[in-house]
Amino acid sequence: MDFAFSPDQELLKSAARAFLDAQCPPAAVRALMEDARGESEAVWKEMARLGWLGLALPESAGGSGLGMVETAILLEEMGRAACPGPYLPTVLAAMAIAAAGSAAQQRRWLPAIATGDARVAVALLDGALDWPADAMGTRAEPARGGWRLTGVKPFVPWAHVANALLVPARSPEGLSFFLVDTASPGLGLSPLEGMDLGTRWATVRLDGVPVAEEHAVGPPGQANALVDEVVRRGAVGAAAEMLGAARRCLDMAVGYAKVREQFGQPIGAFQAVRHKLAEMLLDVENAHAATYYAAWALDAGAEDREVAASVAKAYVGEAAWRAAGEAIQVHGGIGFTWEYDLHLYAKRVKALEVLYGDGDYHREVIVRHVAG
Repeated sequence: MDFAFSPDQELLKSAARAFLDAQCPPAAVRALMEDARGESEAVWKEMARLGWLGLALPESAGGSGLGMVETAILLEEMGRAACPGPYLPTVLAAMAIAAAGSAAQQRRWLPAIATGDARVAVALLDGALDWPADAMGTRAEPARGGWRLTGVKPFVPWAHVANALLVPARSPEGLSFFLVDTASPGLGLSPLEGMDLGTRWATVRLDGVPVAEEHAVGPPGQANALVDEVVRRGAVGAAAEMLGAARRCLDMAVGYAKVREQFGQPIGAFQAVRHKLAEMLLDVENAHAATYYAAWALDAGAEDREVAASVAKAYVGEAAWRAAGEAIQVHGGIGFTWEYDLHLYAKRVKALEVLYGDGDYHREVIVRHVAG
C-alpha cells in the first residue's frame, strides 16, 4: 500500500506553502484582523489564478477536476499559515452546486467561483445549534414564483463578503436547499466576534426573504443527503486546517525548545519537554492519517466514508487542541502573550473544533454506524 502523496500532490503542497509563506505571514494575518473585511482581495484573486478555487470543480466549469485529497492539502497549508478568508465555505458551496444544482445554476456560479469573482457562504446551523439535516428548521413557505424564507442562522462564516448564501430550509415537501442573494430584501447580517479574530462570523436573519423557484438547489424536499454531505466534507476540510495549525504549533515548540535555555542548557534537553514534543508528534501524525484517509474515502465513495469523516473530525479536533496546549506549555509565559504568534494557531484550532460538528456530534455518528 502506498500512503505517500503523488508527485503532483507534493508539487501542489510545496507550491501552496511557498505562496502562503510569502503572501500570508503572521504579520499579514494580524493586519487583516484589524481590516473591515478581514480578508485580502489580492490573495483571493491570486488563489483563483493558481487554480485553488476551482480545484475540485469539473473542467467544464473552469476547474481542475480534482478531489477532496487535493483540497485537504491546500487547507492543511492554510491552517499552517492561519490564512483568513472564505475558502472552505465557498468550496463547500461549489461542491453542492456541482453535485445538485441545475445547469443554469452551474453556469452562473461555478465559473464565477473558479475565477474568484464570486464567494458563497453556507448557512447551516439553526437556533438548535445542531448539525444533522433533521435538526434544521428554517422555514421555506410557498409564494408566488418561489418561496419566502424565515429563520435565524447563527455562526455563518464569512457571510459579510459572500455574494450568495446556500441555505437549507424546510419547505412543505421537506428539507430543501436554496441559493439566496445576500442583497435580498428581508435578509439581515449581524457580525459576531469569536475567539479566532482571523475568522469572521455573522448571524443571518431571514424575514420572509423572497427566493425564486429557479434558485432551489436540487429537487425540493430532497436535500437531506446533500446537507449531510456538505457537513461531512466540511468536517474533513476543518480537520485538514486543524492539522496544519497543529503542525505549526509543533514546529514552533521544537524550535523554541532548541534555543530557550535553562540551567545552562536548551530546555529540549530535559526529559519532560522531550516527552511533550513526542506526544505532540504522535497526535499530529495520527491526525494526518485520519484526515487523509477520510479525504480519500470521500473521493473514492468508500463504504466507510461517513465514519471516516467523523473519526477525522472528532480525533483531529481534540488532538490539535492538545498539540496547541502543549506548545503553549513548552513556551511558558511567552506562549500566552498577544505579541507571540502561537495564539493565532491555537485560536484557529479552537474555532474549527466545533465547526461542522464537534467531537460529541461526530461520536454520535460513529456510534450509530458501529451499532448498525
